[in-house]
Amino acid sequence: MPHQLTRNFCIIAHVDHGKTTLSDRLLEYTNTVEQRVMTDQHLDAMDLEKERGITIKSHPVTMRYHAKDGQVYKLNLMDTPGHVDFSYEVSRSLAACEGAVLLIDAAQGVEAQTVANAHLAFGQKLKVIPVINKIDLPSANLDLCLKQLEDILTISAEEAILASGKAGIGIVDILEAVVQRVPSPRWTDYAQTRALVFDSLYDSYRGVISYVRVFSGAVRAGEFMLLMSNSAKSEIKEVGVFMPKMEKTASLGAGDVGYVVSNIKDPSEIKIGDTLTLSAKPAAAMLPGYKEVRPMVFCGLYPVETSDYEKLKAALGRLRLNDAAFVYSSESSVALGFGFRCGFLGLLHMEIIQERIRREHDVDIISTYPSVVYRVVKHGDVTIEVDNPVNLPDPGEILEIREPTIKAAIHIPNDSMGDILALIMEKRGVVDHTDTLDATRVMLTCILPLNEILVDFNDRLKSVTHGYGSMDYELGEYRAADLVKMEILVNADPVDAFASIVHREKAEGKGRELCEKLADIIPPQMFKVAIQAAIGGKIIARDNVKEMRKDVTAKCYGGDISRKRKLLDKQKEGKKKMKQFGRVSIPSDAFIKVLKTN
Repeated sequence: MPHQLTRNFCIIAHVDHGKTTLSDRLLEYTNTVEQRVMTDQHLDAMDLEKERGITIKSHPVTMRYHAKDGQVYKLNLMDTPGHVDFSYEVSRSLAACEGAVLLIDAAQGVEAQTVANAHLAFGQKLKVIPVINKIDLPSANLDLCLKQLEDILTISAEEAILASGKAGIGIVDILEAVVQRVPSPRWTDYAQTRALVFDSLYDSYRGVISYVRVFSGAVRAGEFMLLMSNSAKSEIKEVGVFMPKMEKTASLGAGDVGYVVSNIKDPSEIKIGDTLTLSAKPAAAMLPGYKEVRPMVFCGLYPVETSDYEKLKAALGRLRLNDAAFVYSSESSVALGFGFRCGFLGLLHMEIIQERIRREHDVDIISTYPSVVYRVVKHGDVTIEVDNPVNLPDPGEILEIREPTIKAAIHIPNDSMGDILALIMEKRGVVDHTDTLDATRVMLTCILPLNEILVDFNDRLKSVTHGYGSMDYELGEYRAADLVKMEILVNADPVDAFASIVHREKAEGKGRELCEKLADIIPPQMFKVAIQAAIGGKIIARDNVKEMRKDVTAKCYGGDISRKRKLLDKQKEGKKKMKQFGRVSIPSDAFIKVLKTN
């Protein structure tokens, strides 16, 4: 098929605005998937995606559409995630497209990620087709959505298509709009073969399978390919397209989206965003990929069974292959043994990776408390980056600690304003400015420390606004703050798994909370065990683990009280000696319980 009849587009939206349901209807209408094998959320391959109702991985699929002008078009669709933690998945899909269908929920209106994803598409110079979805809902407010489309996104309301993925309304209009408005594939006249690697997958039988968008030339089985970032060469074993399952084809031409199976067996050799060319006639310049993503949240992952270390290492290697934003390096802990320091884009991203390790790779893991990357300025104007509280230098060497901040756009209903401002103040944030979106909604632009929003900020935002609040953020600058390292001591021994970097004002409250939890979770010992939170040499909170006590006076029936005293004093001396030499072994499930409750 000539490339002039090919259209590459993706669907972008806020979380839960109906992207995957709309994809289902497009697959049905174009007969890409037969009705008998069609399932709800067909492109969501993972159980996790179906359970949570969110898209985690972008999924390509090739459809054939008989348009009203009599031509048959090849439509390459990419369904993308909507959550802010997976924005890199969206940017990868956008780099491989010429157009984007922007979905807006008719009941919810324009939300934070709608704005963020629309600006990503504008930045890539894509043709954006606005679609107002879920128009069949009783609570749909079309006038408000069209007004927001013009006021917030500066897109003409006349361009909007009214649709419902669930009821199948407006599907033909969307397909016709893609054919008419989205331009045919760009950069096809380049002399050499160039294809963008936008995703990859590890198969234990076939090795690494690369998902590619071919911009110029053609890719065939039997030829030798060259990866331009590291000059790695390999023979191409098979090429094909997604229908939506992999289907083998003779070649992939300009404008096509498909997969390439090569001889490469090591997942780390293929980088997402790399340019694939032919080694016989290599291209001179790489395709403009997308910017390198940097992880924002770090935590330690350790196997519950030490024998599972190699299994965990292999699992992380495979997850790293098709997740460019996930990084890891090995580390060890006195309390937890050998493990890995892992970096994620956000808390949901961290949760999903941990769940995938447990389910897909069958490894039981413990994760330490999440932290961010701090910049520590030492005497002599030396700056180092610290992502693990254990590596923080001695307080005497530190001039200042700078923490990362985020610039957040928070969309909320007017009546939640007071509660949200109180929440932002509690999290040490400042409101930069406020924009009124319409009669009922406002957008706050805030600067917040990244460390403060890690655990519960999003949950509390949703509960305060009764589910109507939404947030999008980007990394801001580093700012100096009064931060200290808080350690937890069990029987005067520091436990590195519980060490954290906290603001001095909040240290006492957090320390007390953690000590209480540990005192409840650690099983009773033969002697009294003190659990303390300390900053430097100063103890700021304390609690005790219950002690087991044998009834040594049970054999005394009556008689002089001095006999009982003698036995109790002897027991007391024994406990004192035991406390000096005794060690408290914290069971692994205690770590899991404490870190889960945090």
